[in-house]
Amino acid sequence: MRILITNDDGIYSPGLQALAKAASKFGHVTVVAPDVEQSSMGHAVTHSRPLWYKKSLVSFPGDIEAFRVNGTPADCVALGTHLYANTDVVLSGINMGPNLGNSLWHSGTLAAAKQAVLLGIKGIALSTPVGDTVPDFDLLAPHVEKTLEELLKIPGLGLFNVNFPPNPTEIRWTKQSVRLYDGTILPGLDPMGRKHYWFTVTPLAPAEEDSDRWAVESGYVSITPLRLDLTDHAFLEVKQEDGKVVSSR
Repeated sequence: MRILITNDDGIYSPGLQALAKAASKFGHVTVVAPDVEQSSMGHAVTHSRPLWYKKSLVSFPGDIEAFRVNGTPADCVALGTHLYANTDVVLSGINMGPNLGNSLWHSGTLAAAKQAVLLGIKGIALSTPVGDTVPDFDLLAPHVEKTLEELLKIPGLGLFNVNFPPNPTEIRWTKQSVRLYDGTILPGLDPMGRKHYWFTVTPLAPAEEDSDRWAVESGYVSITPLRLDLTDHAFLEVKQEDGKVVSSR
């Protein structure tokens, strides 16, 4: 199995190292990751300037080849699968921070996995919360391997979002938590006395049971199967049953 690994934290992330080490037990691994952090870039793609790739200055375990790209996570997958056309699966992460609920809309980590699926390749995004210290990736390693074993054996195309709590117990299959949030702008001053602003969010309601947020808060590894189709099928079905055509004139 040929495995392409990327992330949105950049080539220097310890989460990238941890994922490459775990994935190497399942096949031949190549790393193609952004040269700088690209967190919360969503599914941005670069079209106004050329991309390049260079050999990573960071060493990876074993004989893993690693390259850095002057682009987004989605760029890395597009370029990586072009260079390695026989890629079987794309892994993205392990992200330094959770990707749960509404954050899936702007996650660069998940965008890389989505880009893989758009290209006809299975995509798996993996994340874990970060506190005051770097996550204990040695503690997470057996859970990462067990999760990969579960997902890599599933046949066909698929898009999966995985989140590991700091001290996982068991794996739970979950749905995406969909809750409105309070968008907050926090003003501040830079060292030159100029105003700047930080954007942050706070969920307005507790996580619903069996959702990704609920699972991680409860100490479970959360695996959420996703799809690219954003259509509201229930609403569409009602409108189609009405049999009415809305005129554009």
